Amino acid sequence: MANSLPMTLRLYQTLSSAVVPFAPVLINRRLKKGKEDPARVDERRGMSEDIRPHGPLVWIHGASVGEVLAAAALIERLRALDLRILLTSGTVTSAAIVAKRFPPDIIHQYLPYDSPRYVARFLDHWQPSLALFIESDLWPNLILSSAERRLPMVLINGRMSHRSFPRWRRFAGTISALLGRFDVCLAQSQIDAERFAALGSLNVVTTGNLKLDVPAPPADPAKLDRLLTMTRGRPIIVAASTHPGEEDILLEAHRRLARFFPSLLTVIVPRHHKRGEAIARSIPASRLHVAVRSREELPSATTDVYIADTMGELGLFYRLAPIVFMGGSLIEHGGQNPIEAVKLGASIVHGPHVFNFSDIYDALDNAGGARRAETPEALVKQLGQLLADTAAREASVAAAAQVVGELGGALDRTLTALEPYLLQVQLERGAANA
Repeated sequence: MANSLPMTLRLYQTLSSAVVPFAPVLINRRLKKGKEDPARVDERRGMSEDIRPHGPLVWIHGASVGEVLAAAALIERLRALDLRILLTSGTVTSAAIVAKRFPPDIIHQYLPYDSPRYVARFLDHWQPSLALFIESDLWPNLILSSAERRLPMVLINGRMSHRSFPRWRRFAGTISALLGRFDVCLAQSQIDAERFAALGSLNVVTTGNLKLDVPAPPADPAKLDRLLTMTRGRPIIVAASTHPGEEDILLEAHRRLARFFPSLLTVIVPRHHKRGEAIARSIPASRLHVAVRSREELPSATTDVYIADTMGELGLFYRLAPIVFMGGSLIEHGGQNPIEAVKLGASIVHGPHVFNFSDIYDALDNAGGARRAETPEALVKQLGQLLADTAAREASVAAAAQVVGELGGALDRTLTALEPYLLQVQLERGAANA
């Protein structure tokens, strides 16, 4: 098989083997940046202190928080079939989310670095029965080694962005050799399906976006009651999952809107919670009063801007505010997923750059379930209209809920596509118990 690989992949295998002696340097650098868990760095080398459970094991891999959460409902359905789950991801944040929001019987491991040696250790230890890769986190050695072991592999919730597609087309042989190892690719949309097929996927099925079927994020009732008490009677806007370059625009929008809504509270939830202090320092104290959640501060009657820089509390703030601006859309990041906010009854406003979720935003915009703001001036206008018009907010919420309901169903379609593989896993379990 190695001889049939494109030169790019053979070179990648050689280089990824050669850099193994330098792994400690990389790990130490990532530890200093807070990107690794010091208690679990061995997992990056394919080693684990956890014991593999008896019987078949379904391995699900997602790159980070969004992918892991997208699989939450699927994992629940697999658990209902009495299947054991190994869930891997690559970030400290995603590991914390798994520990907080997933059942304790879900085995979480950090994905090993993509060296043949580390990948072999990982696969030798866990010996998964079925591998489900979420979206497009494609590590060559992981895929090639799994295929050599005849491990059934399925790409679920497959997404190929308009940025990634032309890049991969320049390396058509490389991506074709990787995608061709998957038994089937379950794509989010028809456009994604066409792109995967063009890049070499041999069996592509459009099943929809699992993120549309994800349940609304939870919230601590006591914390929510306290925030509602502290903010009762005030107009509130939540800016969710914001990125650098967006906070300044949002703060200016707040200043302009506060002329007409003097008690306005803007809650900024940065995509990366560690940016909270930097955002707070960037706000001149003479112009706006700021409170920071990671300091255990609560918004008082004089707070203008509340920096919600804690992890895993978006569900709390979506329930607090009737209006949500979805971040990552005023800059060319591609937008963030609006579905959770929609499910919790928020009116959605977003910027022009939403190509990561174009199908969802197009459907919401066309139905009146979300509002697009092309410029900072338009952002102020859209937010101001929603703040002033309760009927407009309610109409937006109702339209968005209808769109999400109509677009749902990806979970059932995904499970239907997986039935042959799950049947094989269950037969394996029967044999193991015989």
